[in-house]
Amino acid sequence: MQAPQSQEINHPLAGKPAPSDILVNVARLVTAYYADAPDPADPAQCVAFGTSGHRGSSLRKTFNEAHVLAISQAICEYRRQHDIDGPLFVGIDTHALSEPAFASALEVLAGNGVTVCVSANGEYTPTPAVSRAILVHNRGRTSGLADGIVITPSHNPPDNGGFKYNPPHGGPAETPVTRWIEQRANELLREGLRDVRRVTFEKAMRAPTTQSYDFLNTYVDDLVNVIDMDVLRDAGVRMGVDPLGGAGVNYWPAIADRYRLDLTTIRREVDTTFRFMTVDWDGQIRMDPSSPDAMQSLIAQQARFDIAFACDTDHDRHGIVTRSAGLLPPNHYLSVAIDYLFRHRPDWRHDAAIGKTAVSSQMIDRVGARLGRRVYEVPVGFKWFAAGLLDGTLGFAGEESAGASFLRLDGTVWSTDKDGIVPALLSGEITARAGRDPGEIYRDLTRAFGEPVEDRVQAPATPAQKAVLSALSPDRIASTVLAGEPIQAVLTSAPGNDAAIGGLKVVTEHGWFAARPSGTEDIYKIYAESFRGSGHLRQLVDEAQAIVDQALRTAS
Repeated sequence: MQAPQSQEINHPLAGKPAPSDILVNVARLVTAYYADAPDPADPAQCVAFGTSGHRGSSLRKTFNEAHVLAISQAICEYRRQHDIDGPLFVGIDTHALSEPAFASALEVLAGNGVTVCVSANGEYTPTPAVSRAILVHNRGRTSGLADGIVITPSHNPPDNGGFKYNPPHGGPAETPVTRWIEQRANELLREGLRDVRRVTFEKAMRAPTTQSYDFLNTYVDDLVNVIDMDVLRDAGVRMGVDPLGGAGVNYWPAIADRYRLDLTTIRREVDTTFRFMTVDWDGQIRMDPSSPDAMQSLIAQQARFDIAFACDTDHDRHGIVTRSAGLLPPNHYLSVAIDYLFRHRPDWRHDAAIGKTAVSSQMIDRVGARLGRRVYEVPVGFKWFAAGLLDGTLGFAGEESAGASFLRLDGTVWSTDKDGIVPALLSGEITARAGRDPGEIYRDLTRAFGEPVEDRVQAPATPAQKAVLSALSPDRIASTVLAGEPIQAVLTSAPGNDAAIGGLKVVTEHGWFAARPSGTEDIYKIYAESFRGSGHLRQLVDEAQAIVDQALRTAS
């Protein structure tokens, strides 16, 4: 990878055990959540819904109690305006700020008289379990519809908090919805929260509107309808899972027991410092199951199992570790999963399409062409897939960052948000049925379609720099040639739905690159892929980096 100007990409600690001096001070973090107030006149401290909700850190005044109170009140007002009066399902992950944010949110929800379903016995709740609960409740209904809140910053570092809203379709809220919530929340912040309705946490927990819901067993019992558990069990596939200290930590033993699987939960530790992680690419702790640096502990155990996997903190992302190839890049596994599912799910609609994001591999397009399935390409963000998964017009939806979901065995909706658990279990089903792991099957795909090589450059970016990158236009590309090949397309909107991709994608016959700011962290990303080898990939990355460097100079 070529580093952007004066910025280091790979940190010396990358892939190594986390030293004590980089661990978050949890007491200080929680104190700042309650004690520090954001400045609503500072755009950096306002509510901002990115790709998947509002995220930030109390230490930087970007995720504090005031934010959560304002967002919660805004959601209550949005629900009233749109006659959403069924239960609101609330789940939390294992980040240190999730528990305080849950308390703040519940005080507001109870203060507004909202019926809230919270996990039985305070169980942590994966994002897909919340999505599933919403869909189960709303099936066949036209009124009394449910929606949900998931309190999580996903795989982000331990000092982060996050808060996202899922409307009645069960998936991430669309941009018009999040824009309204964001604007109203910031208005409440500017007004000193005077219109926030709130009761004490003790009163909220005792309120008749606060109800217990068994997310775990409801979700686990239904897995038999999305994964062929008989094949998985009868083949005796030896599986290992590392929950990475996340919300699914008690789900995996329940899955193993319920379906009598040879599934070992390698670690059941929950520690809000996440001290058990190996350090990610930039020197931070990050529970990213697609990162080789973060996944070193599980990779070291790949020989123990026929297949192993991990999920991020809210369990909406997956990472697959094979005996044959180690940690599979997300694009490799997405391609294998698509090729398998559309040949082993006979009850799916014959015209069910494949959903992919603009920065996912062209291998998916080639697999889709062989399957005779349409490929629906959208911008980054799982919200673009929710409607298609809900009505069954999308059989599978996945994104390069290891998020995916797919239909039930009968072709009806499973989840409309990312689900890390079912793609992980699918890797076991694939191994059981094929007698080979997904790494070996991916090599078959490369023999049929060519072997792509890929790269993803990540580097810090200020909000101003991110704004410049999101507004990149085709006129940034002065040449008609990229890395020695004629340019076939310069895209700022996705072919599938014509929505803005928030950056730029340039395509040739044998390769492409895309540049865009992250919607969840203060970084930017350059994605590149070549079907002509590492030398061609290097050219793609270098030329893409030159375009980004030039754009960033305008923001400095």
